[in-house]
Amino acid sequence: MTDHHAVSLERANRLVGALTRRMAERPQPPNGTLYTGIDLGTAYVVLTVVDARGNPVDAACTFAEVVRDGLVVDFVSAVNIVRRLKAQLEERLGQELLYGAAAYPPGTGSRDIQTHRYVAEGAGFEVLAMVDEVDAANRVLGLTNGAVVDVGGGTTGIAVLQNGCVVHTADEPTGGTHFTLVVAGAHQIPFHQAEEMKKDPSRHREILRLVTPVIQKVGSIVQRHIAPYDVGTVVVVGGTAKLTGFDQVLEKELGRTVIRPDEPLLVTPLGIAMAAAEAGEHQ
Repeated sequence: MTDHHAVSLERANRLVGALTRRMAERPQPPNGTLYTGIDLGTAYVVLTVVDARGNPVDAACTFAEVVRDGLVVDFVSAVNIVRRLKAQLEERLGQELLYGAAAYPPGTGSRDIQTHRYVAEGAGFEVLAMVDEVDAANRVLGLTNGAVVDVGGGTTGIAVLQNGCVVHTADEPTGGTHFTLVVAGAHQIPFHQAEEMKKDPSRHREILRLVTPVIQKVGSIVQRHIAPYDVGTVVVVGGTAKLTGFDQVLEKELGRTVIRPDEPLLVTPLGIAMAAAEAGEHQ
């Protein structure tokens, strides 16, 4: 691992660590304008808040099934969930949240991008920016060479960077929902129960054995997209990457160094909020 990659991960861990600490505390009322990132995932809806300088302020999330393969499939429920999380954060912060950014998977069509925007607007936000999910993640990671892989609930997003520029992006089905379905089938239990089991660190070793073929499929998807490029290091983010041993299986499959932040679920949502703050600064 090069020093550059170590520094990038250190920065990400510092930023996300600050966010998780603030989530666990009763936050001090912040000064100045706040900006919100709205992340509509297949398994979770996450709202993150930063100040005008992009510093983490607070976050809230909930399990939800309003998006499938990057597409909003239950618009009314999505709006209501975002509105509820917005109100929860406003009560904690003692300040109305007016400005935000929303994100979409790489390769999403313009009509589907607009649907993500409409959800945020329907919940009461003025949307300052729409940002690619993997680009949002890299605002936190700061990677200049390598690949960012965002393993979400329904899809895996991939971005290859060379000299700080994104030279290739892709998004394909296969993600955490597929892991949960495997666990549910193996144990003959409902999906929601399998989802809770998947999040229990004490069950991770058992679950890793069950889902290793799915991780290998993720690896084959990533390998196909990064093979034409000189990629030495892959940084993996997204809630699915929290599974203990996920990065080791992926590393073996890719034959490349794979690293992940301490809290991979919050990397992309935090980057979305940072995109909102950057857009607000240029208004």
